[in-house]
Amino acid sequence: MSQIPLYPLRFEPIYQYRLWGGQRLANLLTAPLPGDGPIGEAWILSDRDDHPSRVADGPLKGLTLRQLLEQSPEQMLGKLAGRFQRFPLLLKFLDCREMLSVQVHPSDLQTDYLPAGEHGKTEAWVVLEAGPESRIYAGLNPGTTADDLRRALANQTVADHLASFTPKIDDGVFLPAGTVHSLGGPLVFEVQENSDVTFRLYDWDRLDANTGKPRDLQVEQAIACIDFAQTAVGPVAPVIEATKPALRERLFDCDYFRLWRLSGELPFVVGAAGTPRLLVCIAGEGQLEHGGAVYAVGKGDVFLLPAVVGACSFHPRGAVILLEIAVPEAT
Repeated sequence: MSQIPLYPLRFEPIYQYRLWGGQRLANLLTAPLPGDGPIGEAWILSDRDDHPSRVADGPLKGLTLRQLLEQSPEQMLGKLAGRFQRFPLLLKFLDCREMLSVQVHPSDLQTDYLPAGEHGKTEAWVVLEAGPESRIYAGLNPGTTADDLRRALANQTVADHLASFTPKIDDGVFLPAGTVHSLGGPLVFEVQENSDVTFRLYDWDRLDANTGKPRDLQVEQAIACIDFAQTAVGPVAPVIEATKPALRERLFDCDYFRLWRLSGELPFVVGAAGTPRLLVCIAGEGQLEHGGAVYAVGKGDVFLLPAVVGACSFHPRGAVILLEIAVPEAT
Protein backbone atom coordinates (compact mmCIF):
# COMPACT_ATOMS: atom_id res chain seq x y z
CA MET A 1 0.00 0.00 0.00
CA SER A 2 2.84 2.39 0.75
CA GLN A 3 3.58 2.48 -2.99
CA ILE A 4 0.01 3.42 -3.95
CA PRO A 5 -0.50 7.19 -4.29
CA LEU A 6 -3.38 8.59 -2.29
CA TYR A 7 -6.37 9.98 -4.18
CA PRO A 8 -9.86 11.32 -3.30
CA LEU A 9 -11.25 8.52 -1.16
CA ARG A 10 -14.92 7.54 -1.19
CA PHE A 11 -16.24 5.49 1.74
CA GLU A 12 -19.10 3.01 2.05
CA PRO A 13 -21.89 3.88 4.53
CA ILE A 14 -22.36 1.81 7.69
CA TYR A 15 -26.06 1.42 8.54
CA GLN A 16 -27.27 1.34 12.14
CA TYR A 17 -30.59 0.05 13.51
CA ARG A 18 -32.36 2.63 15.66
CA LEU A 19 -35.91 2.19 16.94
CA TRP A 20 -36.66 5.82 15.99
CA GLY A 21 -35.39 5.38 12.41
CA GLY A 22 -37.12 4.71 9.10
CA GLN A 23 -36.30 3.85 5.50
CA ARG A 24 -35.59 7.29 3.98
CA LEU A 25 -31.84 6.75 3.80
CA ALA A 26 -32.56 4.47 0.84
CA ASN A 27 -33.45 7.62 -1.12
CA LEU A 28 -30.21 9.35 -0.18
CA LEU A 29 -27.61 6.58 -0.48
CA THR A 30 -27.02 4.02 -3.21
CA ALA A 31 -25.98 1.21 -0.85
CA PRO A 32 -29.14 -0.86 -0.14
CA LEU A 33 -30.57 -0.81 3.37
CA PRO A 34 -30.28 -4.06 5.36
CA GLY A 35 -33.84 -5.38 5.49
CA ASP A 36 -37.03 -3.44 6.14
CA GLY A 37 -36.48 -2.51 9.80
CA PRO A 38 -35.92 1.02 11.10
CA ILE A 39 -32.50 2.33 10.09
CA GLY A 40 -31.79 5.52 11.98
CA GLU A 41 -28.18 6.23 11.10
CA ALA A 42 -25.71 5.85 8.25
CA TRP A 43 -22.17 6.38 9.50
CA ILE A 44 -20.52 7.79 6.39
CA LEU A 45 -17.06 8.43 7.82
CA SER A 46 -16.01 6.55 10.94
CA ASP A 47 -12.67 5.76 12.53
CA ARG A 48 -14.17 3.58 15.26
CA ASP A 49 -12.94 0.13 16.22
CA ASP A 50 -16.45 -1.33 16.13
CA HIS A 51 -17.57 0.43 12.91
CA PRO A 52 -14.57 1.22 10.67
CA SER A 53 -15.15 2.99 7.37
CA ARG A 54 -13.69 1.25 4.32
CA VAL A 55 -12.64 2.73 0.99
CA ALA A 56 -15.32 2.01 -1.61
CA ASP A 57 -13.28 1.94 -4.81
CA GLY A 58 -9.92 2.43 -6.49
CA PRO A 59 -6.56 0.78 -5.72
CA LEU A 60 -7.10 1.16 -1.94
CA LYS A 61 -10.58 -0.40 -1.96
CA GLY A 62 -11.37 -2.31 1.24
CA LEU A 63 -8.79 -0.61 3.43
CA THR A 64 -10.08 1.06 6.56
CA LEU A 65 -9.61 4.70 7.44
CA ARG A 66 -7.53 3.54 10.43
CA GLN A 67 -5.16 1.54 8.19
CA LEU A 68 -4.65 4.55 5.93
CA LEU A 69 -3.89 6.83 8.88
CA GLU A 70 -1.45 4.36 10.41
CA GLN A 71 0.47 3.73 7.20
CA SER A 72 0.44 7.24 5.69
CA PRO A 73 -0.14 9.74 8.52
CA GLU A 74 1.69 12.66 6.93
CA GLN A 75 0.12 12.17 3.51
CA MET A 76 -3.35 11.77 5.02
CA LEU A 77 -3.28 14.50 7.65
CA GLY A 78 -0.57 16.95 6.60
CA LYS A 79 -0.35 19.72 9.17
CA LEU A 80 -2.63 17.75 11.52
CA ALA A 81 -0.34 14.68 11.66
CA GLY A 82 0.67 13.75 15.19
CA ARG A 83 -2.26 15.55 16.82
CA PHE A 84 -4.75 12.70 16.76
CA GLN A 85 -4.74 9.01 17.72
CA ARG A 86 -7.61 8.50 15.26
CA PHE A 87 -9.50 10.65 12.78
CA PRO A 88 -11.13 13.30 14.98
CA LEU A 89 -14.55 13.53 13.32
CA LEU A 90 -17.48 11.18 12.83
CA LEU A 91 -19.97 11.93 10.02
CA LYS A 92 -23.51 10.57 9.81
CA PHE A 93 -26.86 10.86 8.12
CA LEU A 94 -29.81 10.51 10.52
CA ASP A 95 -33.34 9.47 9.55
CA CYS A 96 -35.32 10.66 12.57
CA ARG A 97 -38.74 9.23 11.70
CA GLU A 98 -39.62 9.32 15.41
CA MET A 99 -38.20 11.26 18.35
CA LEU A 100 -34.71 10.46 19.55
CA SER A 101 -34.30 10.17 23.29
CA VAL A 102 -33.82 13.39 25.23
CA GLN A 103 -30.06 13.18 25.68
CA VAL A 104 -26.82 14.96 26.45
CA HIS A 105 -23.16 14.42 25.60
CA PRO A 106 -20.27 15.22 27.95
CA SER A 107 -17.55 17.70 27.03
CA ASP A 108 -13.86 16.92 26.69
CA LEU A 109 -13.35 18.39 30.17
CA GLN A 110 -15.82 16.04 31.90
CA THR A 111 -13.31 13.22 32.11
CA ASP A 112 -15.15 11.44 34.93
CA TYR A 113 -17.88 10.62 32.41
CA LEU A 114 -15.67 9.62 29.48
CA PRO A 115 -14.53 6.01 29.03
CA ALA A 116 -10.81 5.56 28.43
CA GLY A 117 -9.84 6.77 24.98
CA GLU A 118 -13.13 8.61 24.38
CA HIS A 119 -13.71 12.29 23.73
CA GLY A 120 -16.55 14.63 24.46
CA LYS A 121 -19.15 15.23 21.80
CA THR A 122 -19.85 18.63 20.33
CA GLU A 123 -21.95 18.15 17.20
CA ALA A 124 -23.94 19.98 14.54
CA TRP A 125 -26.76 19.20 12.12
CA VAL A 126 -27.70 20.33 8.64
CA VAL A 127 -31.40 19.68 7.95
CA LEU A 128 -31.95 17.90 4.63
CA GLU A 129 -35.67 17.10 4.87
CA ALA A 130 -38.30 18.38 7.29
CA GLY A 131 -42.07 18.73 7.46
CA PRO A 132 -44.52 20.74 9.56
CA GLU A 133 -44.62 18.00 12.20
CA SER A 134 -40.84 17.98 12.61
CA ARG A 135 -39.41 19.22 15.89
CA ILE A 136 -35.98 19.96 17.30
CA TYR A 137 -35.48 20.27 21.04
CA ALA A 138 -32.22 22.00 21.95
CA GLY A 139 -31.36 23.73 25.20
CA LEU A 140 -33.33 24.39 28.38
CA ASN A 141 -35.96 26.93 29.24
CA PRO A 142 -34.37 29.68 31.37
CA GLY A 143 -34.16 28.88 35.07
CA THR A 144 -34.54 25.11 34.71
CA THR A 145 -32.71 23.22 37.48
CA ALA A 146 -31.64 19.63 38.05
CA ASP A 147 -34.47 19.21 40.56
CA ASP A 148 -36.94 20.50 37.96
CA LEU A 149 -35.80 17.78 35.56
CA ARG A 150 -36.00 15.05 38.20
CA ARG A 151 -39.58 16.06 39.02
CA ALA A 152 -40.43 16.24 35.32
CA LEU A 153 -39.14 12.69 34.82
CA ALA A 154 -41.50 11.47 37.53
CA ASN A 155 -44.56 13.06 35.91
CA GLN A 156 -43.52 12.73 32.24
CA THR A 157 -43.27 16.48 31.55
CA VAL A 158 -39.61 16.72 30.54
CA ALA A 159 -40.47 18.35 27.20
CA ASP A 160 -42.05 21.28 29.08
CA HIS A 161 -38.55 22.31 30.22
CA LEU A 162 -36.91 22.10 26.78
CA ALA A 163 -36.61 24.86 24.22
CA SER A 164 -37.79 23.77 20.76
CA PHE A 165 -38.52 24.93 17.22
CA THR A 166 -39.84 23.62 13.90
CA PRO A 167 -36.82 23.06 11.60
CA LYS A 168 -36.72 23.97 7.93
CA ILE A 169 -34.68 22.48 5.10
CA ASP A 170 -31.13 23.96 5.06
CA ASP A 171 -31.19 24.90 8.76
CA GLY A 172 -27.85 24.49 10.50
CA VAL A 173 -27.99 23.68 14.22
CA PHE A 174 -24.91 23.81 16.44
CA LEU A 175 -24.97 21.76 19.66
CA PRO A 176 -22.07 22.30 22.06
CA ALA A 177 -21.38 19.38 24.40
CA GLY A 178 -23.64 19.66 27.43
CA THR A 179 -26.70 20.80 25.44
CA VAL A 180 -29.85 18.77 26.17
CA HIS A 181 -31.42 17.83 22.83
CA SER A 182 -33.72 15.62 20.82
CA LEU A 183 -35.27 15.70 17.37
CA GLY A 184 -37.99 13.92 15.48
CA GLY A 185 -39.19 14.11 11.89
CA PRO A 186 -36.20 15.53 9.98
CA LEU A 187 -33.55 13.85 7.88
CA VAL A 188 -30.25 15.46 8.83
CA PHE A 189 -26.53 15.36 8.20
CA GLU A 190 -24.47 15.28 11.39
CA VAL A 191 -20.83 16.21 12.02
CA GLN A 192 -19.42 15.54 15.48
CA GLU A 193 -16.33 14.84 17.49
CA ASN A 194 -15.30 11.21 17.13
CA SER A 195 -17.21 10.02 20.19
CA ASP A 196 -20.00 7.57 20.94
CA VAL A 197 -20.82 8.74 24.49
CA THR A 198 -24.51 9.53 24.98
CA PHE A 199 -26.46 9.78 28.22
CA ARG A 200 -30.24 9.38 27.89
CA LEU A 201 -32.31 11.53 30.19
CA TYR A 202 -35.75 10.52 28.90
CA ASP A 203 -37.03 8.21 26.15
CA TRP A 204 -40.68 9.23 25.79
CA ASP A 205 -41.88 6.16 27.79
CA ARG A 206 -41.63 3.85 24.79
CA LEU A 207 -40.57 0.25 24.31
CA ASP A 208 -37.96 -1.10 21.93
CA ALA A 209 -39.78 -3.35 19.44
CA ASN A 210 -36.72 -5.63 19.30
CA THR A 211 -36.69 -6.31 23.05
CA GLY A 212 -40.15 -5.36 24.24
CA LYS A 213 -38.49 -3.34 27.00
CA PRO A 214 -37.68 0.32 27.54
CA ARG A 215 -34.15 1.39 26.68
CA ASP A 216 -31.77 2.13 29.54
CA LEU A 217 -31.58 5.65 30.88
CA GLN A 218 -28.54 7.30 32.44
CA VAL A 219 -30.36 10.02 34.36
CA GLU A 220 -27.70 10.99 36.90
CA GLN A 221 -24.88 11.00 34.35
CA ALA A 222 -27.01 13.08 31.99
CA ILE A 223 -27.88 15.63 34.67
CA ALA A 224 -24.23 15.83 35.74
CA CYS A 225 -23.17 16.64 32.15
CA ILE A 226 -25.91 19.17 31.34
CA ASP A 227 -24.88 22.76 30.84
CA PHE A 228 -27.77 24.42 32.69
CA ALA A 229 -26.74 27.80 31.32
CA GLN A 230 -27.42 26.59 27.76
CA THR A 231 -30.84 27.97 26.94
CA ALA A 232 -32.63 27.90 23.58
CA VAL A 233 -30.57 26.85 20.57
CA GLY A 234 -31.92 27.87 17.17
CA PRO A 235 -30.69 27.74 13.57
CA VAL A 236 -27.36 29.44 12.89
CA ALA A 237 -27.04 32.44 10.58
CA PRO A 238 -24.88 31.35 7.60
CA VAL A 239 -21.88 33.57 6.82
CA ILE A 240 -21.52 34.16 3.07
CA GLU A 241 -17.83 33.99 2.13
CA ALA A 242 -18.22 34.00 -1.67
CA THR A 243 -20.96 34.09 -4.30
CA LYS A 244 -18.97 33.13 -7.45
CA PRO A 245 -18.28 30.70 -9.01
CA ALA A 246 -20.35 29.02 -6.25
CA LEU A 247 -22.18 30.30 -3.20
CA ARG A 248 -19.95 29.47 -0.23
CA GLU A 249 -21.65 29.72 3.16
CA ARG A 250 -19.89 28.99 6.45
CA LEU A 251 -22.34 27.32 8.82
CA PHE A 252 -20.11 26.15 11.69
CA ASP A 253 -16.73 27.22 13.00
CA CYS A 254 -15.67 25.77 16.35
CA ASP A 255 -12.60 24.20 17.95
CA TYR A 256 -13.47 20.79 16.47
CA PHE A 257 -14.76 21.39 12.95
CA ARG A 258 -15.54 23.98 10.31
CA LEU A 259 -18.29 23.38 7.77
CA TRP A 260 -19.18 25.22 4.57
CA ARG A 261 -22.12 24.71 2.22
CA LEU A 262 -21.24 25.12 -1.47
CA SER A 263 -24.04 25.61 -4.01
CA GLY A 264 -23.61 26.16 -7.72
CA GLU A 265 -23.69 25.00 -11.32
CA LEU A 266 -20.27 26.22 -12.52
CA PRO A 267 -16.92 24.55 -11.72
CA PHE A 268 -15.43 25.53 -8.37
CA VAL A 269 -12.49 24.58 -6.15
CA VAL A 270 -12.72 22.31 -3.10
CA GLY A 271 -10.03 21.20 -0.66
CA ALA A 272 -6.89 22.95 0.53
CA ALA A 273 -3.15 22.36 0.38
CA GLY A 274 -1.50 20.54 3.26
CA THR A 275 -4.64 19.63 5.19
CA PRO A 276 -7.42 17.02 4.79
CA ARG A 277 -10.92 18.02 3.77
CA LEU A 278 -14.19 16.09 3.71
CA LEU A 279 -16.83 16.46 1.01
CA VAL A 280 -20.46 15.35 1.35
CA CYS A 281 -22.82 15.66 -1.60
CA ILE A 282 -26.34 16.43 -0.36
CA ALA A 283 -27.96 17.36 -3.69
CA GLY A 284 -27.17 16.87 -7.36
CA GLU A 285 -24.07 15.29 -8.83
CA GLY A 286 -20.82 16.09 -10.56
CA GLN A 287 -17.19 15.16 -11.02
CA LEU A 288 -14.12 15.70 -8.88
CA GLU A 289 -10.88 16.12 -10.84
CA HIS A 290 -7.43 15.37 -9.43
CA GLY A 291 -4.16 14.39 -11.05
CA GLY A 292 -5.71 13.85 -14.45
CA ALA A 293 -8.32 11.44 -13.05
CA VAL A 294 -12.06 12.02 -12.70
CA TYR A 295 -14.17 10.79 -9.76
CA ALA A 296 -17.96 10.65 -10.03
CA VAL A 297 -19.74 12.26 -7.08
CA GLY A 298 -23.42 11.60 -6.45
CA LYS A 299 -26.00 12.50 -3.84
CA GLY A 300 -25.09 10.92 -0.50
CA ASP A 301 -21.43 10.30 -1.38
CA VAL A 302 -18.70 11.23 1.09
CA PHE A 303 -15.10 11.78 -0.01
CA LEU A 304 -12.00 12.37 2.06
CA LEU A 305 -9.39 14.48 0.31
CA PRO A 306 -6.07 13.50 1.91
CA ALA A 307 -3.73 16.39 2.71
CA VAL A 308 -1.38 15.32 -0.08
CA VAL A 309 -4.23 15.62 -2.61
CA GLY A 310 -4.76 19.31 -1.82
CA ALA A 311 -7.21 21.45 -3.76
CA CYS A 312 -9.31 19.87 -6.52
CA SER A 313 -11.68 21.13 -9.17
CA PHE A 314 -15.34 20.14 -8.87
CA HIS A 315 -17.51 20.17 -12.00
CA PRO A 316 -21.25 20.08 -11.28
CA ARG A 317 -23.68 18.37 -13.60
CA GLY A 318 -26.52 20.81 -13.13
CA ALA A 319 -27.20 22.33 -9.71
CA VAL A 320 -25.26 20.74 -6.86
CA ILE A 321 -24.89 21.26 -3.11
CA LEU A 322 -21.78 20.04 -1.28
CA LEU A 323 -20.77 20.26 2.34
CA GLU A 324 -17.04 20.82 2.86
CA ILE A 325 -15.59 20.10 6.30
CA ALA A 326 -12.21 20.93 7.80
CA VAL A 327 -10.50 20.11 11.08
CA PRO A 328 -9.12 23.40 12.46
CA GLU A 329 -5.39 23.61 12.98
CA ALA A 330 -4.19 23.99 16.57
CA THR A 331 -4.17 27.58 17.74
